[in-house]
Amino acid sequence: MYNSDEICQKIRSVFPDIGECGIDLHVKFEKEKNAWAVHLSKESHNLTTYLELDDTDSCLEKEKCIGLGFQIAQLRNNISRF
Repeated sequence: MYNSDEICQKIRSVFPDIGECGIDLHVKFEKEKNAWAVHLSKESHNLTTYLELDDTDSCLEKEKCIGLGFQIAQLRNNISRF
């Protein structure tokens, strides 16, 4: 299993504007959901999405980031509206 720093680095490599345009990123594993929770915040707005372990593994191990990329892109677009 990966740690949150590795997942943050991968997300930032796919979306380099996260963190640079006022969007903060926080990732943690949530046991009760058996998934990685990705939190984006901008000013007082916060949004969260959950990455399934299979999507995370595919992205970090095999460089197949379609699932992860789609979810983070949607989350980033939603938070950018604020």
